[in-house]
Amino acid sequence: MSARLVLGLAWIFATTPIAAGDILWVGPGRALTLPSQAAAIAQNGDRIFIEASVYRSDVAVWTADDLLIRGIGGRAHLMADGQSAQGKAIWVIQGKRTVVEYIEFSGATVPDGNGAGIRAEGTDLTVRRCSFHDNENGILTGADAESDILIEHSEFAHNGLGDGFTHNLYVGHVRSLTFRYNRSHHARIGHHVKTRALENHIAYNRIMDEAEGTSSYLIDVPDGGETVVIGNVLHQGENNSNSSLLAYALENGTNPIQELFVINNTMVNDALTGTFVRVGSPTTRALVINNLLVGAGKTVEGSAEQVTNLHTDDPGFVDRPGYDYRLTATSPAINQGSLTELGALSMIPDRHYREELSSTGRVLVGPIDIGANELDGSLRLELDGVRQASYALSVASGLDEGDWVFFVLSFDGIGDGGPVKGALRIDLLGQLYFLGLSFTDASGVATLSTYVPGQTPPIHLHTQAIVARVLLGDFHKTNTMTRLVLPK
Repeated sequence: MSARLVLGLAWIFATTPIAAGDILWVGPGRALTLPSQAAAIAQNGDRIFIEASVYRSDVAVWTADDLLIRGIGGRAHLMADGQSAQGKAIWVIQGKRTVVEYIEFSGATVPDGNGAGIRAEGTDLTVRRCSFHDNENGILTGADAESDILIEHSEFAHNGLGDGFTHNLYVGHVRSLTFRYNRSHHARIGHHVKTRALENHIAYNRIMDEAEGTSSYLIDVPDGGETVVIGNVLHQGENNSNSSLLAYALENGTNPIQELFVINNTMVNDALTGTFVRVGSPTTRALVINNLLVGAGKTVEGSAEQVTNLHTDDPGFVDRPGYDYRLTATSPAINQGSLTELGALSMIPDRHYREELSSTGRVLVGPIDIGANELDGSLRLELDGVRQASYALSVASGLDEGDWVFFVLSFDGIGDGGPVKGALRIDLLGQLYFLGLSFTDASGVATLSTYVPGQTPPIHLHTQAIVARVLLGDFHKTNTMTRLVLPK
C-alpha cells in the first residue's frame, strides 16, 4: 500500500468544511417551502437548512459549489412519488464540494430504470446521517477522476430494481470512495456497495442481507484499485443471488493499482455454499488477515496471502440468529490475531461499528482478537489510555430563540475524582466548536477555560441553529468526575 492512499484520505477529511455563505431556510410556512426553490436560487457557499418534514414530488438540480444542505430537527424526507430531476434522480448534484446531511430519499424511479436518491455529477461529495431506501439506486455517481466521495453514518435499504444492475450504492470512476460507519441491508438483487473508484476505504460498516435479503455481492470492486476493507460486519443470507461476499477485480481489473487489504472483518455466510473473498486479477497484491469467517464456503478464491483468519461454525457470538456478532468470552477468536503494518498503512483496526449508524473506539485487550469486534474493547471515553464507562448526553429542550444552551453529561464509574482537562466537541451548523474544560473539585462542576479561538465566552446559540449531536472529544490528563455541568 502506498502512502498516497493514506494521505489522499486525510485530504478528504481536512477539506470537508464549507465556505461561509448565506443561509436559506426551507420548510412549511417559510418563504421557501420546497428544497427545489432553494436549489433554484442557491449561490456558491450557501447553507441550506431544511426543516424536518415530508416533501412529496419535489425534485431538484443543485448547481452551486460549496453547498451545505442539512435537515434540521431530524431528517427532511424527499419522497419522489414518480417525479425525477432530469430523468435521473430526486436530487442531481452538479456543484463541487457539496455536503448533504440529515436527508431521507425514497421512491426514486425513472423510465430507464436507473433512478437514484442522489445522482452525483459534481466533483467531491460528502453524505452524512442520510437515509436512502426503496429507490432504484441509493446513490449513483458519474465518472470524475478528481472527485472524492465520503459517505458516513448513513443507511441504505431496499434499493434496486431487481434487475441486478441497480444497487444500494454505485460509485463510478472517481478518485476515491470512503464508506464508513454505515448500515447497508436488503439490497434487491443488486450489490450493497459497488465501486469503480481508484481508491476505496470501506471501514466499520454493517453490511447485511439478513433473513429476507436477496442481494448479489455485499461488496463489489469490479475494476480493482487500492482497496482497504477493515472492521466490517458482513452477512450473506440464504436467498442471495450471488454466492461471493466480497468480489474484487472480477470484470477487468483496469484500475492502475491492484491492491486489496481485507482486515479484521466478521463475515457470516448463511447460504449452503459460497466464497468469502474472490479475487479475479492474477496481478493483484492481496492480503486477507484476521478475518472471522462463519458458515460454508471457501475463504479465498484466487491469489491472496492469508494470515491468521479463523473459519469456524462455532464463533461464540452474543446472538447469531439475532445478528449480534459481538464476541462472548468463549469465542475461539479471542487473542488469536496478528499485528501487521505495511509502510504507511496500519493493519490495526481502531473502531467498532455500533448502532445506530455510529462507531466506538476499539482498544486491544491483550493480543488482537480476530474479526470486527474486540471482546471488552469498546472505547467511549479514554483517560491516559484507560478505558472508561460509556456516557449519556442530554440537551435541554423547549428553548426559545436566543436562549443559552444547557448541556449535561453524566459519567458512570469513571473514577475517584481529581483535576482533569479536556475538550468537548460540538457539531453546530456544520462547524466544530471546541470548548476546553477544567474540572477542579469533587462536585463534578466544570468551569469553561477555553472557547473557540478568537471568540469571547459565552457562545450565543440560537434554537434553530442547534443540532442535537454533541460528541465527546479527547479527554486527557488524570481522572475525571462522575458528573459535569455547563452552567446556563
